Amino acid sequence: MAKIAKVVAESVKPTFSVELWPPRSPASEAKLEQTLPILEKLHPTFTSITYGAGGSTREKTHDLVLKIKRETSTEPMAHLTTAAHNKSELVNILQRYLAAGVENILALRGDPPLSGDVALPPGELVYAIELVELARSMGDFSIAVAAHPEGHPDSPDLKTDRIMLARKLELADMAITQFFFDADDYSRLVDDLDRLGVSKPVLPGVMAPTSLKTLERMVLLSGAKIPQKVRRRLDGAGDDVVAIKTIGVEIATELSAELLKRGAPGIHVYTMNDASTTVEICKSLGLG
Repeated sequence: MAKIAKVVAESVKPTFSVELWPPRSPASEAKLEQTLPILEKLHPTFTSITYGAGGSTREKTHDLVLKIKRETSTEPMAHLTTAAHNKSELVNILQRYLAAGVENILALRGDPPLSGDVALPPGELVYAIELVELARSMGDFSIAVAAHPEGHPDSPDLKTDRIMLARKLELADMAITQFFFDADDYSRLVDDLDRLGVSKPVLPGVMAPTSLKTLERMVLLSGAKIPQKVRRRLDGAGDDVVAIKTIGVEIATELSAELLKRGAPGIHVYTMNDASTTVEICKSLGLG
């Protein structure tokens, strides 16, 4: 077993990690089966597995985490949310992971569905920090939490958001950021945490925007912004799917290179279960 936060903190070179989501249909399952061996060849430091809105992929997430743990050379990080769960359900999920030798958790409150037309069901635990406390009390988990470089959309202001993140990181081992497109936002986040006495690793999450329509929906829910320079580049490709994909990879690669130049401990790629864009980013950066 490997403690991911320890590996990220102690690595002498930048780490490279990826995020996948569990399949929801036979077609997406077939695509994932093709994607997994391609990503494994990149030797990512770890692979995080998302947890559907309101726990909608509970068993699928668990199954994919165990599949990666048992059938690949990659260490999995299991996402887990407080939303739509009572405490006993969360205890059961964590116990199952411990029994299976999975010790890396990303503790989240949870996001509403991407469609935005359904409210996020509440859980018995209200905040992610309560899930961190629960996991910490149950076993020797390595625990990550989410960070929002531009501030969480539900926070009243950026200062409050930073204070809450610092409190989470007093208990957790590392943070992984929401996607963003401006390196200055990441630098400000790290500097703000440093002023609050927090020096634990903050891994930037990077996404190659390959659909402006999808990106706009995700931005509405995440609180991230699309800089005009990014929007102009994507708009310039019109309806050319290949050109949009190429530009998206370029945007992600350029941002990642700048983040590494500024001292980021690694790059975490939101793959959207697309191996091709992730491979291009990895090769361009010389990671993996």
